[in-house]
This record gives sequence, C-alpha cells and structure tokens, in this order.
Amino acid sequence: MDLTLVLAGVIVFGVGAYVILDGFDLGVGILFPLMPDEDTRDTAIACIAPIWDGNETWLILGGIVLFAAFPLAYAIALPAFYVPIMTLLFALIFRGVAFEFRVKAKATRHWWNRAFSVGSTVAAFSQGLLLGGLLEGVKIQGRQFAGGPFDWLTPFSIVVGVGVVGGYALLGATWLNLKTEGELQGFAKRAATRALLVSLLVLTVVSIYTPLKFPAIAERWFGGTHWLSLSPVPIATAVVAISLYREIRNQAHYAPFFYAIALFALGYIGIGISLWPHIVPPSLTVHAAAAPETSQRFVLVALAFSLPMVMIYTAYAYWVFRGKVKPGASYAH
Repeated sequence: MDLTLVLAGVIVFGVGAYVILDGFDLGVGILFPLMPDEDTRDTAIACIAPIWDGNETWLILGGIVLFAAFPLAYAIALPAFYVPIMTLLFALIFRGVAFEFRVKAKATRHWWNRAFSVGSTVAAFSQGLLLGGLLEGVKIQGRQFAGGPFDWLTPFSIVVGVGVVGGYALLGATWLNLKTEGELQGFAKRAATRALLVSLLVLTVVSIYTPLKFPAIAERWFGGTHWLSLSPVPIATAVVAISLYREIRNQAHYAPFFYAIALFALGYIGIGISLWPHIVPPSLTVHAAAAPETSQRFVLVALAFSLPMVMIYTAYAYWVFRGKVKPGASYAH
C-alpha cells in the first residue's frame, strides 16, 4: 500500500468535507445582510447553530494531516500564503464571536449582524485567494519558498475569491431552501439563482484561463486523447448546473442543495485533474513532499481512531437536527 497516496486522499477528503459543510454556513453569513428582516435572520442562525462549529473540524483535520504527513509542503505553503491564511483564521474567529454575541445583544445587535456577515465573506474570499494563488503556482528554490509575501495577490486570484464567495452563497441559499419555509425560503430561492450565475461565470473564466496560461494543464486536459477520457467532467458539470437551475425554478426543497454539492464536487475533481500529482504546483509533488514512512504510519494510526469519531459525531448531529426549522425559531431559545 502506498501510504503517501492514502494520506493525500485523507487531505483531499477532509478539505472537500470542509468546503461543503462549512461552505454552506459561511454562505448563510454571506447572505445575512440581504435577508428580509431580523426574524428571518434569527431563523437562518437557528438553521446552522447546532452544526456550524463542528463543520470547522474538517479544516483542522486537513491542516494537521498536511503538517504531519507532508511537512515540506506545509513549510513552503505557509510563508507563501501567510497573509490569506491569517486573514482566514482571524475572519473565522471574528465570525464565531459575532455568532454568539448577537444572540445576547439588543442595542448593538445590528453591529454583530454586520460582523457575522463580514467575517463569513472575508473567510470565503480568503479561501478563494488561496486557491487562486495555488493554481497560479508557488516559487520554490531548493526546498524553500523563494517568492514574495504577496505573490498570491493577482487579478486571477481575486476572480477566484469572488467565485468562492458566490459558490458558498449558493450552498448557503440552497441549505436555507432545504431547512426553512415561508418568507426565508422564498428569499433563499431567489438568492440561489443569482449565486448560481456568479459561480458558473467564475467557473467558466477559470476553465478557460488555466489551460491558456499553463501549458501543463492544457496538456493534461487536451493532449492526445485526454480530452475524450476527461470530457465526462465538463459534461456532468453542465448537466448538474442545468438541473440545479431547473429544480430551483420548480420550487424543489431538497434537490437544489445536493445538486449544489455535486457542482462543487465536480469543480474539485477538475482542480485535482489539473494539479495532480503536485501538492504545491508547479514543481512539488505529493511523494516529494511526504514525511518518512515511520511518520506516515504514526499519522495513519492516529487517523484510524480520530477520523471515524469525527465522521460519526458529524453524521449524528445532522441526523438529530434534521427537518425544517419553523419561522420564528431562534438560537437564543
């Protein structure tokens, strides 16, 4: 068994779980100031209150496995993306504080509403900057980062940041559509349509830009008969996007959320196809960044105990708090 590939798979799974699960509750925060009134905001908070902090467990899991199993990648990526990483962490802290304080605040609740929305939006945008910077590549000399502290800040990474904000808003809107009724559900359907258009626009820009700028990505997708074997990915993306739009228009409750997840999953697969086997493109591969085999075995033993526990309590939380959240529900109650 190739332990390096197993651990790389754990990181892929953990990051994917974080993007989906924390993505929709960040999306609720992004949409927060656009909601009709304070009652609908209280209901929206109640939709994510039992699960939002548990969703961030997957980010911690991915970071720990990266540090322990791929220390060279961690050592290069941290200085390369120090500013967006720290911005992301502070935004998540700011958002978490606002989440709790707005419940008790009366006179200053409007300020905590803004703080919750700003924290959610900045966290999503920072993740987009990270992704965009990673796609553009990191300067490496020897075994060290050789670039500047703002190499990640490019027009492309900003566009990707906007796309992640739009994508998370789509997940948040479809989650609210699944969990709520009445006025908030109507708002969620309208927001989902707009967020879908933003997400597809950015996805199209990224899909066109990356092969044009990076010959290795163009070769991966279009060299020889690759286009034929990989064509199911863009075709499935188009089918899912059309189905998602149709289900929103048909007033479906559950299908839009799962189509939104499928859309993210297909985008995630597309990024994986473009970058593999590099963990820090354009030159550091998964195997070159891996820790010694003894360290990998230690990490896998730890994961054998911790990963099932995380999966079980996550599934249990979603099962316990399944079903619709009624209008007027409040986290404070």
